[in-house]
Amino acid sequence: MALPKKKLRSGFTTGTAAAAAVKGALCLLTENRAPKAVYIAFLSEGGVTIPLERVERLSKTKAICTVIKDAGDDPDITHRAEIGAEVELSMRASSAEGPVGLQIEGGEGVGTVTKPGLEIPPGAPAINPGPRRMIRAAVDDVLAGRRRAFKVRARIFVPRGEILARKTLNARLGIIGGISILGTTGIVRPMSHAAYTATIRSALSVAAASGSRTAVLTTGRRSERFAQAALPDLAAESFVQIGDYFRFAIEAAAVLRTRSVIIAVFFGKALKMAQGIPHTHAAKAALVLEQLAEWTQAATGDASLTLDIRDANTARQAFELLKDRAPFMFGTVARRIVRSAARFAKNPMAVRCILFDYDGRIACDSDASPREEQ
Repeated sequence: MALPKKKLRSGFTTGTAAAAAVKGALCLLTENRAPKAVYIAFLSEGGVTIPLERVERLSKTKAICTVIKDAGDDPDITHRAEIGAEVELSMRASSAEGPVGLQIEGGEGVGTVTKPGLEIPPGAPAINPGPRRMIRAAVDDVLAGRRRAFKVRARIFVPRGEILARKTLNARLGIIGGISILGTTGIVRPMSHAAYTATIRSALSVAAASGSRTAVLTTGRRSERFAQAALPDLAAESFVQIGDYFRFAIEAAAVLRTRSVIIAVFFGKALKMAQGIPHTHAAKAALVLEQLAEWTQAATGDASLTLDIRDANTARQAFELLKDRAPFMFGTVARRIVRSAARFAKNPMAVRCILFDYDGRIACDSDASPREEQ
């Protein structure tokens, strides 16, 4: 008798934890009570009620709050880490700049960005745009509807952040002194390999059963959202999130005799797919950029650009270099993805690649990029 499969429990990101800590401290300052939990809305849909670990007033205008991060059944190095915020609330004389002015800072255990190529510029705390939006929403939720103008200073801290960061690639990326505060949606959805591949296969099967002749493969919710905007005539069932499972998804689509596949992807994953890497999580960034540098040298003959690509800190930085100096290279990458996918497919299948920039605009569409490598 087979045992019933355990349902994997979702968790929340460090960004969600930081937003909860800010909200808890702000509730104490505005309501003169220490809440036991706060509700935080995710950036995608829904939300979560998060228990607060510590809520304490430091002065009339300052309070501190901490949260224990829960990654659910897909724990990472920050699972059970303490994430906190020291919040200072003051009044402003004028509301001409809006009802609430918000300043977000990084404290103990939050890394500082020191190299270009990330979403946050050098010199700023490594608190990504998603968490910043969540913190803003949490602050607005507490202060909305009040007649006076406020200024809020929120300093995010992680007591063991510097120690935890040693187990990450932060230093290689130029994030020094602590961890990054991350999260694109706010929720951590745990998936084992078997569960994820089963989900991909099921989604492709649903797409085929619904009559869709085209499957749009994206690596996550953000790329899916941009793909849906770029391809508005396709049904919702056509869009399938494949995570890092590039080869598996192509093979599964071919087995189901999907007539055509559109791979919609950002540059970092695109580079790995272009090199035919079956599971894109496993590839080492330095080797990926080394290969891109070789392609750039062969296509442009520009030794200076090749060296800059080879020395780039991230795929995002390499993207910006190419955008300014050799944008036709995006077509090279897109066509190589098409060829990699064709090698993985067991049955004939039309493959197209749409490459997005980091703002969701189409940087290249292989169907509109006929130039071939020499």
